[in-house]
Amino acid sequence: MPKIAVVTDSNSGISPNEAKELGLYILPMPFMIDGKQYYEDINLSQKEFYDLLLNDADISTSQPAIGEIMELWNNLLKDYDQIVHIPMSSGLSKSCETATLLAQEDEYNGKVFVVNNQRISVTQRQSSLDALELVKRGLNGKEIKDFLESVKFESSIYIMVDNLKYLCKGGRVTPAGAAFGKLFGIKPVLQIQGEKLDAFAKVRGSKKAIKVMLDAMKADIKNRYGSMENIHLACAYTHNDVEAQEFFALVKEEFPNCIDYVLNPLSLSVSCHIGPGSLAIAASKKI
Repeated sequence: MPKIAVVTDSNSGISPNEAKELGLYILPMPFMIDGKQYYEDINLSQKEFYDLLLNDADISTSQPAIGEIMELWNNLLKDYDQIVHIPMSSGLSKSCETATLLAQEDEYNGKVFVVNNQRISVTQRQSSLDALELVKRGLNGKEIKDFLESVKFESSIYIMVDNLKYLCKGGRVTPAGAAFGKLFGIKPVLQIQGEKLDAFAKVRGSKKAIKVMLDAMKADIKNRYGSMENIHLACAYTHNDVEAQEFFALVKEEFPNCIDYVLNPLSLSVSCHIGPGSLAIAASKKI
């Protein structure tokens, strides 16, 4: 049985310290902020990121350099036979495509298996934990890749956006639409079920938006997952700890039969596009 390393990137929300505890490896995602490069959880904390974001710093996401990926893989292949690499969704970043092409090079072919299963943030985190479990069950790198890609649509995320300003900056909302939304208290609810971040609903007020998310998740559980026992349920947030704890408590009330709850900050790569004050609920079907 091959010795297998599981790699994901910091879009998963897994910190380097947590990765060590879990037994997997993290590729930090770079950000360009006012012309300077930062790496999530290396020289850029959540607090520092939001301080810069709220002060209208020029922030853009990027993908790891090929040299950085190769350095990590080369070091791991000194101690491991194979690598399962789980990047963020190919619909949200070119990093998956870059890693996939690199894995086809002779030195990595048959040793590195890049998983393109359209996951991000808390569902990407769960996918990485699933990979660790599949390693324990004795699957090889190709079998793990094939399995995770076969269940790529068995997850869902719903996100309530508090402030349209950041969607406007990213071109997803027009300035007029953002002004209208602010005036009437419009809270967009976005969804990720597959490759991209898509619009799901537009409602007035946070309470209604939260209800829309909870109702959508209940429908998914009934129609797609079968029962609460079949899923991992996660909540996420951006720079609103108090509201997040209140939301988490509400989710536990609304889904009392779930045996697996998680609350984590949304990854910064998502946060820079939706801004602070957002709340999310996500489900991944258990393997």
